[in-house]
Amino acid sequence: MTKPDVVITGLGATTPLGGDVASTWEAMLAGRSGVSKLTQEWAAQLPVRIAAQLAVEPSEVLDRIRLRKLDRSEACALIAAAEAWADSGLADAGLDKERLGVVVGSGIGGAQTLLAQDDILEASGPRKVSPHTVPMLMPNGPAAFVGLEYGAKAGVHAPTSACATGAEAIAWGLDMIRAGRADVVIAGGVEAVIHPLPIAGFASMRAMSTRNDDPERASRPWDKGRDGFVLGEGGGIVILERADHALARGATIYGRLAGAGMTSDGYDIVQPHPESEGGGRAMLAALRDSGIAAVDVMHVNAHATSTPVGDMAEILGVRRVLGDHPVLTATKSMTGHLLGAAGALESIATILSIRDSVIPPTINLDDPDDALTLDVAALKARHMQIPAALNNSFGFGGHNVALIFSRA
Repeated sequence: MTKPDVVITGLGATTPLGGDVASTWEAMLAGRSGVSKLTQEWAAQLPVRIAAQLAVEPSEVLDRIRLRKLDRSEACALIAAAEAWADSGLADAGLDKERLGVVVGSGIGGAQTLLAQDDILEASGPRKVSPHTVPMLMPNGPAAFVGLEYGAKAGVHAPTSACATGAEAIAWGLDMIRAGRADVVIAGGVEAVIHPLPIAGFASMRAMSTRNDDPERASRPWDKGRDGFVLGEGGGIVILERADHALARGATIYGRLAGAGMTSDGYDIVQPHPESEGGGRAMLAALRDSGIAAVDVMHVNAHATSTPVGDMAEILGVRRVLGDHPVLTATKSMTGHLLGAAGALESIATILSIRDSVIPPTINLDDPDDALTLDVAALKARHMQIPAALNNSFGFGGHNVALIFSRA
């Protein structure tokens, strides 16, 4: 059975670099950092006092009454989805909502709501706990609110696979369309956990950068001076659509989602396999699924979080599967690590790289690791033709997702 082509017809985002896709993309190409010092009082007690916070607060986009019923992650989902939906032109397309699906995930979910309401419970008792608490904290909340917003009836799903969540959501959206369950899927990931407890937990693992006095230079994938990731927040949403459906309505097409590969390491709860065994299998599976030759994959938007072990393991996997010709970038050097939203935002960057024939820079790569044996678009954007590109996302628990995009 021939698999139907699946294309991207809408993009939406809210990130540390901008409140929408255009401003985020412009900042990426300019090599700007979204990392800053935390000025909240609670940050003073923490060993890590930097993060990549939203460039535009949800309160500037959504009304106050609505925000009272939403966790910050759910607000990010609705903001990004609104931009993607408007971008797609589907609002005026007469879409059968029984053919519309949603796959939006979060790595951690409504942690801010959970922790804030627990504080209220301890201080003031159960009668003061918000009646909206459960819908705000449940991990499927972002997907559910997006599904309700657009009346999706083909299925609303919420994968949770740590830092691979956003990419996995896009892969599941691809599968929904190929399986004939939907013609259109709103897919992506969100995260909003810039809060003392998650930061303290990551810091205790020594997973985060402690460059508190130099925030814009803290996230430095592949650099010898890297000392951990920087926590970010935001959301990324793409509209996936069966190609013939998109063409029939005259939609603008950004590119094609050609293939996806998903594997697991079976190795460790937090450490990746040192040779990217599982990550490499995900890349190989994506190649096979796409039918695209490795030689045509000219660009990789790497997972590269700026951790000492993970960055170099991925290099081994990319070289083993694709060879030494692709040009890599690590956009987390600018956005920080958006956890469950990372794969979705980086997919958007990958799609735009193909469309605009330009690779965003990896900033802060001043002293490359000796084991960095592949070409990286370091410090400034690289202009080149890109027929196909790959986006990697890996997560705690050994989750691996690779997505391949190409020109339509």
